Amino acid sequence: MFSFLFSPSAWLIMLMIFCLRVTDMSLDTLRMLFVVRGRKGIAWTLGFFEAAIYIVAITRVLSNLGNPLTILGYAAGFATGNVVGMLIEERLAIGHIQMSIVSSTRGVALAQALRDAGFAVTEVPARGKDGMVHLLNASVLRKDVPNVERVVHEVDTEAFVTSADVRPVRHGFWGV
Repeated sequence: MFSFLFSPSAWLIMLMIFCLRVTDMSLDTLRMLFVVRGRKGIAWTLGFFEAAIYIVAITRVLSNLGNPLTILGYAAGFATGNVVGMLIEERLAIGHIQMSIVSSTRGVALAQALRDAGFAVTEVPARGKDGMVHLLNASVLRKDVPNVERVVHEVDTEAFVTSADVRPVRHGFWGV
């Protein structure tokens, strides 16, 4: 009944399916991120290879339904590929981030420190729950977010910071 557990070929097929799924799901994750960022050519290329690899993987599973290890390899590869794709995307840090920084007491100093570090900052007077605050907007490359966070923390440890992915419509000053 469980003779497949002792078959080296069953384990090799499972490993191959796992690797194929990790690859195609990593490409899928990256492709979706490029679609959202409007990068058509890269999204098309990733989609092409993703689909080709997927077809090979699913064909292997369907032609080996007597081997439950293929389903295990498929599912584990799917899950792992999502995480691997996210890790790759984090390392690439492609795109732009809109950072909003709210400072109740150090807004002017914080804006100057960010400018001194090479970042473009727009200052907006704003009213918060407890009165007037400084709202700073900085559009930065994703790879520069840790540098902005470091500057903010050095100048105002109480500042409230949020960020959102953005897709530039017109190019301006992106800093560093």
